[in-house]
Amino acid sequence: MHLFIGEECGRKMFSERVDIETATSDYASRFQGPVGEYFLSRQTETTLTLLRDLPKAKVLDVGGGHAQLAEPLVKNGFDVTVTGSDDSCRKRLLQRISPLDFEYKTCNYLDLPFPDCSFDVVMAFRLLSHVEDLPKVIAELTRVAKHCVIFDYPDKYSTNVLYNTFFALKRKLEGGGTRPFNIYRRVEIERELKKNGFQKALLKPQFFCPMVLHRLLNTPRFSALLETGFRYTGLTRILGSPVIVRSNRAR
Repeated sequence: MHLFIGEECGRKMFSERVDIETATSDYASRFQGPVGEYFLSRQTETTLTLLRDLPKAKVLDVGGGHAQLAEPLVKNGFDVTVTGSDDSCRKRLLQRISPLDFEYKTCNYLDLPFPDCSFDVVMAFRLLSHVEDLPKVIAELTRVAKHCVIFDYPDKYSTNVLYNTFFALKRKLEGGGTRPFNIYRRVEIERELKKNGFQKALLKPQFFCPMVLHRLLNTPRFSALLETGFRYTGLTRILGSPVIVRSNRAR
């Protein structure tokens, strides 16, 4: 079982709708300013690198109303469809991207309204950290992916072991609306991918230091130097988080 911190377990919903929060302007404000731009640049760079072998691919961005990946994907020539759990999830996308450049579908991400293998790539960012049913979410992502899935998640074996210490500080810095989040072990992620016919994942941890520390430093250039050092020593590969995952469909 994954480690679920800070929210009531067993709470039933007609449909999970955790992506509504990440599509709001309030959530976007957490990534404003030089430090927020640094976080997003690392995320974008890593994701685009993972897609180098699939130029112009047909991509489904599940829960992508935050536009963090949809916007750079469109700019780089990918055929992008975004899903959201509510019509409101389209608002930020329309502020950032021409409606002629992407497709949008309001739907339940636990029951995606697309046939099997409909998209070359299926991705989900800022989603797994809040979902209640990880196996079902990964099953749906993999079901509609023809070639690969790409998503991110917070890793247990990282500075997240200090969750209880850092979360109060994170909430103070980002505002009282900051939500608790799920933490997963790599073996859990690998198990769900294998169960759905996908290969051993390529894992790309983004940061060794907790993101809240970089916010406190508020000096992206120093943060970049610091993180480069940790990547060079191999600490980020072993203990970094959040982790960006790419897994290919087994042939």
